[in-house]
Amino acid sequence: MSIWLIQCNRSFKSFSLALFMRRLFGVRSIMFMVVLTIAILVLPLILPPLPPPPMILMLVPAVIMLLLVMLAVSSKHGPEVIHLCNFTW
Repeated sequence: MSIWLIQCNRSFKSFSLALFMRRLFGVRSIMFMVVLTIAILVLPLILPPLPPPPMILMLVPAVIMLLLVMLAVSSKHGPEVIHLCNFTW
């Protein structure tokens, strides 16, 4: 058991983030994430500040959330499911 712990400890010490990323993602995915990160960091410094959106657009996320909640709560079959599921013992 102690040999396993020593081997596990050695492998954990030699663990590097680059190898972990390489195993999970391909080269194209890593390059895409790096470019996206650089763009997110640099573009706000270059682009001028934008005016706030119209007030009606601020309601769009709230409406989408309301629709998603209604879909999650609603039944696929409607009220007849309640009628069919009445069990008598």
